[in-house]
Amino acid sequence: MSKNKYLRQLPKVDEFLDFPEVKEFSAMYPRPLVVEGVRKVIDDKRGTILALSEKDLEEFDLSVTSYLDELEMWLKQQYALSLKRLINATGVVIHTNLGRSILSKSAIEAVVNAASNYSNLEFDLEKGARGSRHSHIEKILVKITGAEAGMVVNNNASAVFLALTALAAGKEAIVSRGQLVEIGGSFRIPDVMSQSGAIMREVGTTNKTYIRDYRAALTDETALLLKVHTSNFRIVGFTHEPSLEELVELGREVGVTVMEDLGSGVLVDLSRYGVEYEPTVQESVRAGVDIITFSGDKLLGGPQAGLVVGKAEYVERMKKHPLARAVRVDKMTLAGIEATLMEYLDMDNVCAINPTLRMITSPADELKARAKKIARLLASNLGEAFTVTTEPETSKVGGGSLPLAELPTTVVSITSSATSAHRLEEMLRANEPPIIVRIKEDAVLLDPRTIQEGEEREILDALKRVEAR
Repeated sequence: MSKNKYLRQLPKVDEFLDFPEVKEFSAMYPRPLVVEGVRKVIDDKRGTILALSEKDLEEFDLSVTSYLDELEMWLKQQYALSLKRLINATGVVIHTNLGRSILSKSAIEAVVNAASNYSNLEFDLEKGARGSRHSHIEKILVKITGAEAGMVVNNNASAVFLALTALAAGKEAIVSRGQLVEIGGSFRIPDVMSQSGAIMREVGTTNKTYIRDYRAALTDETALLLKVHTSNFRIVGFTHEPSLEELVELGREVGVTVMEDLGSGVLVDLSRYGVEYEPTVQESVRAGVDIITFSGDKLLGGPQAGLVVGKAEYVERMKKHPLARAVRVDKMTLAGIEATLMEYLDMDNVCAINPTLRMITSPADELKARAKKIARLLASNLGEAFTVTTEPETSKVGGGSLPLAELPTTVVSITSSATSAHRLEEMLRANEPPIIVRIKEDAVLLDPRTIQEGEEREILDALKRVEAR
């Protein structure tokens, strides 16, 4: 009988919808969603009543406030976007799981402009006729890299796939065994080659391949000499790979196309800033490589895209291939990548403008000063349960780029006498916005390299909420 008493207290759906507070929710959220939420809250209460013992039911909250709180929480969860902003305090700059590169202000403005207006995406303003979306990106790509032609597709894997399909389908492509990499997500070069229709011919060994190996593998069916830059790993020690110049010379001698997959792709010599050397796209162009592919959202610092540069005859064959339409990019990606590339016209200042390059090349002394500033802010506003210090550490480039690079940094180390580092990490991850950190020896580490300006206050607010629990 006791449970029936509680069940009779449950409001009917129509009664619940007439609550003034629920009517306010109906003004904020779609009414069908509010009705669904009301039914769910009532059903959840009914289920709880039936599951609890009579003793526990005496303390069960059936107040209007409890209904409203549960409804509001449910509505926020249902109406929240799945893809959300978060704070990256890990120090991994090109974090694949966290969306890789952050766009610059000019790139963001270009994307917003393209998204909110009509544009000349495929319209030639001079001729007043249909145009090509490739034209928007080719001019700036050619200017920066020195190549004859260029195009953009939706990612570098697509660029590689399109190049192999357009230039080597049904023919042989020769590649060194030491370059048969797995790009990520079990996406492997041999699989890409197989799906493209190119016939893979492996040469050399895992650690040593010579130009004579390529020469010995040549047949009348050879269409391509492929070099894959192992941007996500390194083989060190007793190794050898032929130079680009050697491959290009052999290709010209026998009339075979030379292609290079640069992977991450970089347009700036990072060694000028004390970062591990990474071959640039311009160097490959100067070496005479026929087709070069690379990513737009890694070391380039733009939106996800696959960029292609090289000799005009090969780029044109790729543009005209039916697969090109399947891997083309939309107007927003075109706008973002074009604006990002425009920043490379000023090579002396691009590292200050491009967020990815700025974070990678941030001087160690600046990061140390910033870490100390963040630590002072946290220590002076948090209670005794928290211990906040700074310590030297290293950051990672991430995104499968520069795998051996250790970027000197100073991190903020936080420990709590009230909770473990793993529990603190969970609570920060559950924050709005989520804060993603790393853990070392039961301490939560915050790396200022990837913390954006103004996010220090949000981290402090999140820690205060943790402290209040």
